[in-house]
Amino acid sequence: MRAACERAIETGQILRLDPDTPVSPGSWDAALAAAGCGVAAVDAVLAGEYRAAFCVVRPPGHHATRDRAMGFCLFNSIALAARHALTRPGIERVLIVDWDVHHGNGTQDIFYEDPSVFFLSMHQHPLFPGTGPAHERGRGAGEGTTLNLPMPAGLAPQRYVDTLLDGLDDALDRFAPDLTLVSAGFDAGAEDPLGGFTLTEADFAALAHEVVERTRPTSRNRVVSFLEGGYNPDELGRNVVSHLKVLRDATA
Repeated sequence: MRAACERAIETGQILRLDPDTPVSPGSWDAALAAAGCGVAAVDAVLAGEYRAAFCVVRPPGHHATRDRAMGFCLFNSIALAARHALTRPGIERVLIVDWDVHHGNGTQDIFYEDPSVFFLSMHQHPLFPGTGPAHERGRGAGEGTTLNLPMPAGLAPQRYVDTLLDGLDDALDRFAPDLTLVSAGFDAGAEDPLGGFTLTEADFAALAHEVVERTRPTSRNRVVSFLEGGYNPDELGRNVVSHLKVLRDATA
């Protein structure tokens, strides 16, 4: 991936790592900045400088694996932030909640055998990247710390909200996070061109509020959220503003 980015810089051209993942002359710096933003946000929240943080970054990250860029994603920013958090005093368990309409295959792959990170994903199935069946629950020491909630397109939005929150309760029954991270993919919105979920601005607000409230006993309001997908600019803007307002108010 780095070699392709360097060629893009040299030639001034857009190159493709795969059909879905182009890189431009600015991609390498953008990806480094996105990953660094996540690490800095974790540090700031753990230091008490901010109650919560939202990383408005591009490119997104949750499809990138340890050794492969894919699905618009170059580095897995949320996974890097989780790894960094686990090096900090008092942080032994990190919860990642992913409501992007696409499965966060890279995040799952990175932490599949790691008992210190619980990965919870609600995603549309079938849809790119075709991963994330319900029977995948982790492996080895990490068995039981992956929970996939594959859902069909076109359901009433409350079905998606209830499913994710039931999954969150299931996760919290078995896992007490010291820090909560969110892969906030707003391509689960009703007007997004790449997915078939039906979530509205109010639904995203409800999800964010409940994630903060339900993890509060152990995460103590320490929530860092990362922008993942979202491909209708007008809808994305509305949903991001709603998300920010909830993080501000719920962690006050």
